[in-house]
Amino acid sequence: MPYSLRRTLLPVLGVLFFDWDVGALIVLYWSENLVLGAYNILKMATVGGLSAVFPSVFFLIHYGGFCAVHGFFIFSFLFDAPSAFGDDPPWPLFLVFLQLLLDVIEQVFALAPREWIIAFIGLLISHGYSFVSNFLVTNERDNATVKSLMSAPYKRIVVLHVSVIAGGFAVASMGEPLLLLIILVVLKTAMDIALHIREHQRASRGD
Repeated sequence: MPYSLRRTLLPVLGVLFFDWDVGALIVLYWSENLVLGAYNILKMATVGGLSAVFPSVFFLIHYGGFCAVHGFFIFSFLFDAPSAFGDDPPWPLFLVFLQLLLDVIEQVFALAPREWIIAFIGLLISHGYSFVSNFLVTNERDNATVKSLMSAPYKRIVVLHVSVIAGGFAVASMGEPLLLLIILVVLKTAMDIALHIREHQRASRGD
């Protein structure tokens, strides 16, 4: 079974058998951003070696901040506004974005049911397979640069998550019927596959 279809199966099973709602789906898709970012840092390290250390740290802070703010607002709307940093004082300068990210991640995993954790682990494995088979085995690594990799994840997640969040709130406003939840999963997956194919075609060409 293609890995994209396996990733589709995870949220579908959650909806059908574990009573997941729109909130669970959106948070799962948000957490996929973290997986993409982690593997992107691995790609940067593979391509640039020691020269990728500073760009990787910059990416971690910048992309981590993007995910943190994104996750904070999603989590606030869905779960009655968590505190931004718990009881801890804010970290200095731009590190505050990493502190916010860690706080949101902690709260997500504290509330997540066991089945949701299993789905998240499934995403880790699925994207890990893609990292090995598409980036390490094929010629994508040869055509990649640290600079191009730094901007790559944004192009994909912005389109996906604007659509998913808009669709999610639309479904929620209709009472979250089962059929619409499954349609949301299918539409997200279709967009994911299309963007995935486009991304890897460009990477293979070195665009």
